[in-house]
Amino acid sequence: MSTRTTLIVSLVLVVAATLVGALLWNQLPEQMASHWDINDQVNGYMPKFWGLFLMPLVTLGMLVLFLVIPSIDPLKANIAQFREAFNLFIVLIIGFMIYVHGLTLAWSLGYQNFKMSTAMLPFMGLLFIAIGFMLRKAKRNFFIGIRTPWTLSSDRVWDETHRLGAILFMSSGVLAVIGGFFGGMVAFWMLFVPLIGSTLFLLVYSYVLYRREVKE
Repeated sequence: MSTRTTLIVSLVLVVAATLVGALLWNQLPEQMASHWDINDQVNGYMPKFWGLFLMPLVTLGMLVLFLVIPSIDPLKANIAQFREAFNLFIVLIIGFMIYVHGLTLAWSLGYQNFKMSTAMLPFMGLLFIAIGFMLRKAKRNFFIGIRTPWTLSSDRVWDETHRLGAILFMSSGVLAVIGGFFGGMVAFWMLFVPLIGSTLFLLVYSYVLYRREVKE
């Protein structure tokens, strides 16, 4: 996916979410649900203005950041080598943010016959799978990927860590999709335990690879 297409698709999503929010203004309550606990019960609210427009604003800020990063990284030539995969990730993360915003609007409009975790997790799983796909192609840089002192110091450590990281993140994504069918605590554990475990394991793994390389 080209950067131009990424920008157009992302802006269309953000603008559409903003316009929909404006059109629904009179139909929404003054206090909108903004947070759910692990049992899918609402435990946080915010004023209608922020409920309608905070997520589009945050998403727009993320888009700007994602588009600026490749131009300021000292290793931007490396980012260019996997830019299409990074662009796909941008569109998916922007799409995910707008999707969550849509779920929040639906809930505040009274359409509450769904569990938030069940609705979110399949999309989150796909997002982790896309991250794994991007990690498999990622080259050493300072902003995108598994950035530890040891991966940043060596192309070999970077490549091997990301090769394994791609598998672990894709596997975590599959488990998140499966967890979406259960919801509640089961979904919570099937999402965060593999994700946190993979992250910690890759941190140690990159150090072990680095020490092995130093000794050679």
